[in-house]
Parts: sequence; structure tokens; C-alpha cells
Amino acid sequence: MYKALRESTPVFRSPQAVVLSRLADIEMALKRTELFSSNMDAVDLGNIRPMIPLQIDPPEHAKYRRILDPLFTPREMARREPGVTELVNQMIDRFADRGECDFHEEFAVPLPCTVFLQLLGLPLEDLEQFLEWKDHIIRPEGDSGFDRRHETGAPTAQQIYDYFDRAIDDHITSPRDDVLSAMIAATIEGQPLSREELLDICFLFLIAGLDTVTDSLDCFFVYLARHPEHRRQLVEQPEILPSAIEELLRWETPVPGVARVAMQDTEVGGCPISKGERVSPLLGAANTDPAEFADPDRVDFTRNPNRHRAFGGGPHRCLGSHLARMELRVALREFHRRIPDYEIKPGTQLMYTAALRSVESLPLVFGVA
Repeated sequence: MYKALRESTPVFRSPQAVVLSRLADIEMALKRTELFSSNMDAVDLGNIRPMIPLQIDPPEHAKYRRILDPLFTPREMARREPGVTELVNQMIDRFADRGECDFHEEFAVPLPCTVFLQLLGLPLEDLEQFLEWKDHIIRPEGDSGFDRRHETGAPTAQQIYDYFDRAIDDHITSPRDDVLSAMIAATIEGQPLSREELLDICFLFLIAGLDTVTDSLDCFFVYLARHPEHRRQLVEQPEILPSAIEELLRWETPVPGVARVAMQDTEVGGCPISKGERVSPLLGAANTDPAEFADPDRVDFTRNPNRHRAFGGGPHRCLGSHLARMELRVALREFHRRIPDYEIKPGTQLMYTAALRSVESLPLVFGVA
């Protein structure tokens, strides 16, 4: 589909948005925030104020990134890696002797959510509540598209604000070594973040932090289950894991596209776009564009360079990319160390979710050591 779009209508007007599928156009749309904004008109999830920093454009955007980027550096993630390794193994312990698991339900969903709760210093018993909220916002039942998102999401959004309001009070009373305490202690030009700013960052973290790693794990393990030669490569050459993850991010692109809104009348590739229209740069199409990638349809775990756009681009490039990479690396390393050989349960019909790409269920079967 990406290839067909790029070659026939690289700027395609769908009922919901103008879809961009050529790398050069996508890069331009992601970088030129004065033309294509990431503000609240681009995506409405029921939030009452912009999610920070995603829905704040430059130059304001930079001041928030200066506070948040240091909390998600590779060094910070390395410090947290032993805890994630322990967690991954605890999850594998629960099904390793059974010879089968629902990978989605038992691993891909709980892992990033538990890491998220630990990272923000929130009680692990709130996991089910968080999953419920996330699904209500990202995948509302009977979703009728962009225009009803606010009314379906608003009641849940209010519950999320209320929850984090209490969590902030708790962290002010007893600070600890976690991201929420670090945000409360941070200052911009000598001023601490306001209560509303903290809530707007937390809202984004919940939406962005829980689902995207789940999607990536699902997509990666479906691919590896179906391509035993690539799986064996990971088992026999664990040192290629970091570059294999980059290639799987490129090839699978679990977040296939992002949303922007036109700030003025403009045109892209000869197609007029009116102020206020939604625009969707397709990251998945950028990641398979031969303008950037030699032999783009071949999955090569040693591909170098690999400038994929799975984490977006421009000023709004994913804040949590180092966290996601660390979680994926630990998950793939430990799973393949302990369960090197697995397949999708015969007869399974995989059902992919719309928009963000995960599967509703992923039954894997494997030998028991």
C-alpha cells in the first residue's frame, strides 16, 4: 500500500486527512511546524489542554524538552535496565514451563505498562486501571473517527487528570527517585512547572508510554515467529540485537502515521491544502522509500546506515525513543535467551488493530527446556 501510494498519489486526499507518503514531503511536514502544527486540532483525545510537549510547537516546545530530555537519556535508561531485565524474566517465568502463552496479553501489554508505573513511581496495583484508561482513549469502542473523539475521550481524560493530581500531591509530600519527582523539582527560567503543566505532561506519558512499546513487541514477535532465519540470527548473534531492533522498527513501523494540521493555505506536491485541514505523514511509507533505503523491501538486520522515521522527526521526535529501545532490547534479548524457538499457534488468524499496529491476541507455542 505504501509503495502504491508513493508511486501513484504521493499526496492523497482521504476523507479524514491529506496523506503524505513520499519521504521528502514527510520530512518537510515534520520539520516545518509553522506550516503543519502538532497542536490540539491535529488530534483530540478528550484532553482539555494541550498534551506537553507533543501539542506545543516551537519555540515554546523547546523549553519543555530541555527539562524532559535529560530524564530519558541513554545513560538514564542504562541505569534502569537491570530493573527492566528482572521484570522481563519474572514475566517469562510465568509461562516458560507451560510451552505456550498469549504473548500480547501476558507480555507485550503488561511489560511497558509496569515499566511506566515504576518510572513515574506509581503503585503497580493501578496497572489494570491504566490499561482501561489507555484503551478508552486510544481505542474507544465503536470509534466513529476524529470528530467524536472528544466526547468519547473526555470523561476518561478527566479521570486521568484527577489521578495524576493526587499522584503529584503524594510525590510533593514524599519525593523519590522517579521521573515524576524529577519533573516536580525541575524549573524553567527559575520557575517550577505549574500544576497544569505537570498534569499535561503526565497525560501524554500515559497515552504515549503504554501503547507504542506494546505495538512494537507484537509486530516484532509476529515477524520473528514467521521468519525463523531472522530469529536464529538473533539467537546465534546476540550482538546484532541493537541494529536488528532498528531494522524491525523501520520495517514494521508500529506507529504507521502521525497527525498534523495545516496552519495556512499551502500546497504539497501540487496538491492544495487549506488552513485547518488535517495532514497525515505516513512514517511507514517514509521507512520504505527507496529514496532513502537501498532495497527497502528486504529486512536486513545489519542495515547501515538506517535513518528510519519510526520515532517521527523534526522537533516533535519521540521523547521516549531511548526508553523504547531499551525495553525492546531487553525483551528480545531475554526472551530469545530463554525461549529461542517458537511459532504462532497453528490455525491462528491474527487480527491487527486499526491505527497503532498491535494484534488483539498472539498465541505462541514453544518447546519446554
